[in-house]
Amino acid sequence: MKFLKFLLFILLMGILGGCQQPEFTQQESAFIVWKSPRLKYADQGFIYEGKDRLRIEIYSNAQALMRLDVTPTHICSSFLACMDKTRFNKEMLSPYYPPTLLEHIFRAEAIMNGEGMVQKRNGFTQTIVKAGKYDISYSVLNKRVIFRDTINKIQIKVIKQ
Repeated sequence: MKFLKFLLFILLMGILGGCQQPEFTQQESAFIVWKSPRLKYADQGFIYEGKDRLRIEIYSNAQALMRLDVTPTHICSSFLACMDKTRFNKEMLSPYYPPTLLEHIFRAEAIMNGEGMVQKRNGFTQTIVKAGKYDISYSVLNKRVIFRDTINKIQIKVIKQ
């Protein structure tokens, strides 16, 4: 009987444990600037990283202004409904961007398969141009990530603290 109770307890803990929020393995404070035709934010925030999830929060006066949750297939925000990544890019950034662009920027990783990458002593830069679609200057140097697209008027800066 004790074994049956023990087995039931383990089973119950497994079921309840599966309902937990995704666990983030890394948290960093950062100054985040997001300028686009649809959004404009510039303030302190946090970047929470997990294996396949990412959360970006921007605060002002100790109040959360914006929150983005990036999953393998969707981007959910505090001001819009969840959207698949392609739709999010189309509505909030540019329809010509690959679905993984935003998460690569906030993880300080190469974008667009490393196209136009130049390695530097303290990071890398990328220049990616597709006539009439985007003109991207992207750099990850030290703890500064700067993404600029002059055609789509988008700037994302992440200065990690």
